[in-house]
Amino acid sequence: RLFSYVSPALLARPTFSRLLALLDNFEPRTGRDETETAEERREQEEFLDAVLDTPVLQLLERFILSKGGAALSPRCPHAVPTLSPRCSPCPQCLPTVAPARCPCAAAGTGTHPGCPAVCPLRGTPCDPAMSPPQWTGFPDVLSLQFRWDGHSKPRGSLLVGSSPEFDLALFTLCFLARPDRQCRVSLGGEAATIQTYTWDKQRLVASAYPLTPQ
Repeated sequence: RLFSYVSPALLARPTFSRLLALLDNFEPRTGRDETETAEERREQEEFLDAVLDTPVLQLLERFILSKGGAALSPRCPHAVPTLSPRCSPCPQCLPTVAPARCPCAAAGTGTHPGCPAVCPLRGTPCDPAMSPPQWTGFPDVLSLQFRWDGHSKPRGSLLVGSSPEFDLALFTLCFLARPDRQCRVSLGGEAATIQTYTWDKQRLVASAYPLTPQ
């Protein structure tokens, strides 16, 4: 296992528990239609409600509004993505994040290059070798190999010690400020780089993740 112990009290927090509820909602393979139930839709809305009720997302919203951007509101009819075989969100309300990336929606055959940061929540590391912690504090950036649904990820990276709302705020900010580019940030005084990709060159999130420290 990647972690020897995770506090049940931590996973019971609203944003953590509602994120975990999303992980079995999406079709993991491309080209297959999504079947979205009313319960799954409700789970998405509850997650958005929970993260947008946190101070970090409220701070991000105030910053975006100060720059002339749109509010981060799940009450917009299109704030929760409509899923296609590739799981793209609707563009009418921005920014939106495609939650179908959570369970590695791009899984195919052989190696899988596209798993984003949250995939190891459902995956099993396929190699115990991983980079040592880069920093003495949290959040940290971890580089590792893992296997998910029979597909190997030879090298990936994720944030450790952060919350769902922190990750969502950080990746959203970098997507809005530096889409399809590297976004250099300071986390607790340590330099980190976030890479984002747009979907079909639109203002839709295809992927966002921290780059492996060099």
